[in-house]
Amino acid sequence: MIQLYQFPWSPFCIAIRRIIEFGRVPHRIVNIPNGDRTLIWKVTRQRYYQVPVLKDGRNVIFETDDSSQVIAKYLDDKFALGLFSEEIRGLQFILWSWIEDRVETPGFKLNDIHYEEFVPKSDRLGFIRHKERKFGRGCLELWREQQLALLREFTAALLPFDQMLLAHPFLLGERPRFVDFDLYGMIGNFLYSGHYEFPVEHPRLAEWWQRMHRIQRDVPK
Repeated sequence: MIQLYQFPWSPFCIAIRRIIEFGRVPHRIVNIPNGDRTLIWKVTRQRYYQVPVLKDGRNVIFETDDSSQVIAKYLDDKFALGLFSEEIRGLQFILWSWIEDRVETPGFKLNDIHYEEFVPKSDRLGFIRHKERKFGRGCLELWREQQLALLREFTAALLPFDQMLLAHPFLLGERPRFVDFDLYGMIGNFLYSGHYEFPVEHPRLAEWWQRMHRIQRDVPK
């Protein structure tokens, strides 16, 4: 059985989790404390400490760089999910680069300012330390002050994707591709705290979100 090592609120973990659910893949979720990555370090044989990580028997799969999508491609190849294809390779790369920059950045900041509601007390010091080492001292307080501006930034970043749904139910046509799940993960992270609603400016994207939330691959009888 596949095991997914994750933080429940991570946009990248949400994307991979939804791919697994879409593929009807038997799996087990292993939640990792943000401040203690010892298990990840052990599972990857001291080669990696981030999430998500996938363990499939003796195979341990993790990303090799910021845009590798190794885990999604592994699942796609093993379970024939149809998420990647040659004719849209370049287009998907452009789209996921935008998604994981312009959409993810304001989205995770808006979620993180509510960390006390989903990070256990025992792990909050590690969470704050990790954020401040990466983004600077007082970053969480700064993001709270910038909340309205971040909401505007997040909503603006979603506009191209709402427009892409004018003629199709999914971003690149009649079926979901990797970028659909990638965007789902970023929006899922934004909504995770429960403090925000789906931007009303993007009704087509809101309908797409519901489709993505429910969709599962057809399994031949």
